[in-house]
Amino acid sequence: MNTAKESRKRILFVDDEPNILQMLDRLLHQSDVDWIPEFCLGVDEALAVLKTIPFDAVVTDIRMPEKDGFELVAAMHADNSLRRIPVIILTGEGDRTLKRRALDCGATDLLNKPVSREDLIARLRSVLRIKDYEDRLSDQVKLLDGLVKERTRDLERSHREVIWRLAKAGEYRDDQTGNHVARVAWCSCLLAAEIGMKPCDVELLLQTSPLHDIGKIGIPDSILLKPGQLTPDERAVMERHTLIGEDILRQPPRAFAPLKDHDGALLLSLAGGNRLPMIEMACAVARHHHERWDGTGYPDSLARDAIPLEARIVALADVYDALISERPYKKPIPRERALSILKEGSGHHFDPDLVQIFVANVTKIDETYVRLAGPNSYSFSKV
Repeated sequence: MNTAKESRKRILFVDDEPNILQMLDRLLHQSDVDWIPEFCLGVDEALAVLKTIPFDAVVTDIRMPEKDGFELVAAMHADNSLRRIPVIILTGEGDRTLKRRALDCGATDLLNKPVSREDLIARLRSVLRIKDYEDRLSDQVKLLDGLVKERTRDLERSHREVIWRLAKAGEYRDDQTGNHVARVAWCSCLLAAEIGMKPCDVELLLQTSPLHDIGKIGIPDSILLKPGQLTPDERAVMERHTLIGEDILRQPPRAFAPLKDHDGALLLSLAGGNRLPMIEMACAVARHHHERWDGTGYPDSLARDAIPLEARIVALADVYDALISERPYKKPIPRERALSILKEGSGHHFDPDLVQIFVANVTKIDETYVRLAGPNSYSFSKV
C-alpha cells in the first residue's frame, strides 16, 4: 500500500452538472497541489461515497434539482462520522440569503461562482489547515480523556482497597472466622439488588458496608473480647462504636491541618467541600446499623423509615452472619434457627420487608458464603 498516497488530502466535489465537475478537476490539475479529487453527481451519490471513503473536505453546489447542498450538509451533520468534515459551498455572487443560510446550517466556507483557481486552492488550503488542527486537537482530547479515565479507575481501585484494608483492620480485633466484612458486604449487595436499589447505590453499598464496625477500633479489648455478658457500663462503652465509626469516617484528622508552602500557598487541605456519596453512606451505615425498626436501638433510637435504608440492610446481614459464625464467646447456630430468629425480629428489630426478601433469597446468600469461606465454615444444616 502506498503510504505517501494515503497521506494526501482527499477532496469530494459534488454537482449535478458534469461540465462543472470537469472544470473543477482542470483547476486542480493546473495547480501545484497533490490532492486526490473525487466527483459525484448529486447528494445521494455523495452520501454513499462519504460512508465508504474517508474525505478531508467537501466542495458542493447549493442548487441541484433533487436534493440540494443544504440537505447534504444537514445529512453530514446528522452523522457522527461525517460532521467534522469541512464543507465549502459554491454560491452565486448575489445570493446573500443563501450564503447566510449555508453558514447557519453548518457550512465551513463559501466560494462565489465563477470559481477561480486561486480562490479554490486558497479556500481548500484554509479549511484543510483548520481540519488538521481540529484532528490533532481531537487526538489530544482522546488521549487526555483516556488518561483521565485510567487515573479515575486507579483512584477508584485505591479507594476500594483502602476501604477493605481499613475494614479488615477493624475485623482483626474480634473476628476469628475471617471474611466477616466480605460476607456482610456481599449479602448486603444481594439484598439491595433484590429490592431494586439503583446499581450505582448497590456499588456504593459494596464499598461502604465493610466499614459498619470500624468504630470497634476504639473499644478496649477487655470489653470487645469479653467472653461473658457485658455489664451495663461495659454495654454503654460497646455501643459507642457506632459513634466512633462515624467520627472516623466523617471528621478529617486534626493532624491534617491545611498544609502550606513557605510562601503561604495552600498545598493540601482536608476541610471544606461537599462530602462524597461514599463517605455519606459509610457514615450512615456505621452510625445506624444497630438501630431497630421499633425504635429501641442505638445510638439515636430511630424507628422505621427514619433509619437509613442502607443501615437497615447491613443490620440484617450483620446479625445473620453473627448468628451462623463462630466467635470467641459463642458457637455457630444452625441456619434454620438463625432464620427463625430473623423472622421473630421482623417488625421489631428488623424491617419486615427486608426480612421477607432475605428469607426468599437465603439460598443465594448461603451460596455466596460458601464461595467466600468454604462449605464447612457455617451451620447450614437444618435442625
